[in-house]
Amino acid sequence: MASHLRNVSLLTPDSGMKKGVDLVVGDDGRIAAIGPDLPPLPGAEVIDGRGALCLPGFVNSHNHSPLMIVRGMIEDVSFAPAYTPGVPQGHWLSDEETLALARLGVMEMLCAGATTIVDYYRCPEALARAAQEFGLRAMVGGRVMDMDSAALSEGRFARDAALGEATLGAALAVQEKWDGKGRISTILAPHAPDSCSREMFLRMRDLAEKSGKQIHTHLSQSPMEVEQLLAREGMTPTEFLEDVGVLNPDLIAAHCIFMSESDIARFGAAGAVVAHAPIGNASFGAAAPVKALLEAGATITLCTDTKSADMFEAMRMALAAARWRAGMSFDFDAAQVLGWATQGGAAALRGHGASGRLRVGDPADLILLDPDAPNLRPQIDGAGIVVHSGNAGNVTDVMVEGEWLVRHRRPTRVDMTEVVHTAQQVCEGLWARAAA
Repeated sequence: MASHLRNVSLLTPDSGMKKGVDLVVGDDGRIAAIGPDLPPLPGAEVIDGRGALCLPGFVNSHNHSPLMIVRGMIEDVSFAPAYTPGVPQGHWLSDEETLALARLGVMEMLCAGATTIVDYYRCPEALARAAQEFGLRAMVGGRVMDMDSAALSEGRFARDAALGEATLGAALAVQEKWDGKGRISTILAPHAPDSCSREMFLRMRDLAEKSGKQIHTHLSQSPMEVEQLLAREGMTPTEFLEDVGVLNPDLIAAHCIFMSESDIARFGAAGAVVAHAPIGNASFGAAAPVKALLEAGATITLCTDTKSADMFEAMRMALAAARWRAGMSFDFDAAQVLGWATQGGAAALRGHGASGRLRVGDPADLILLDPDAPNLRPQIDGAGIVVHSGNAGNVTDVMVEGEWLVRHRRPTRVDMTEVVHTAQQVCEGLWARAAA
């Protein structure tokens, strides 16, 4: 159904803020017209925006939706649950438990304004089902690893070939079944250089070359990872990825914190992509060298990594972390990080169909912010107020490909209360198991 948004304040990172604009969406889910006082299309739903800020939907470039189960519990203990004893582990989850948690994680991201997400974990079929249910664009993958999951949480690295075959099989199955189904696309997702063997990364390289799929992984997220690769391979994680042939523009690497100057130069020269997770990094006292990576030639995208779904917080933290790491540098501003969260992310990730922009002919993936929110005033510089003061609670409505997936802060396809209640029950059971 066509939609006509009257009187919105259109905000994009490259064009700034334009107040008093109408935006018309055609039956094909694309933006048909933008301008003042436009005539509505026949049969279009006309919505008075009351001056609400209208932004491109966020592209959240790295997540593991079921891992919201450790939120509020892991931040005071460690950097990641896979390497931490005493918390629920991914290999404990059944398909249905994974689905219940993924539904909660995906719903939170959608309601927080993400219209395109990357999501990978065990039981990828459940992730795809959750994304399809809510209707947003999702790049889904199965988390592949061939190091014993239980041993990892105890700080040991023990090769488990059977686990590698099982996780790779699930990843390939979800690619075959779900790629191109609705708004679902797929990725290749080896977990990390320390949790995957050289042989597994070589298989990932070959699969990427044959399928054209991008590789999403973690990179240099902890000193332990660096130490393990130096001991196992005699090289840093970045050098290892270059050595196995996956350090290229189709590599999306989360975190990229503990990198040497040489690592940064290699990564940048390859034109690889950083999935910058400033919230999770800051929670354990770390910050990625984003300024140096960008200057070296890397592409920067933003993600919340399931520690939160709030991309406003991620933008704000990205600025703070970059300025701290670079010594009070003001080389970055609000418009730039808004670009990382929207059109920059859309351009760096392939296969999802979004543009991250709001122009005539683009897919209508957009969000509306509460026009009465006191924290969004004064609106002098739209990017400035959104990045430095906005939050996920300001998102009232979310549209993907012309379809309203969130109206008045509630998802349109799914019962929000049921999703929250079911996930809470699953979480309580898994945490009771962890405490036993």
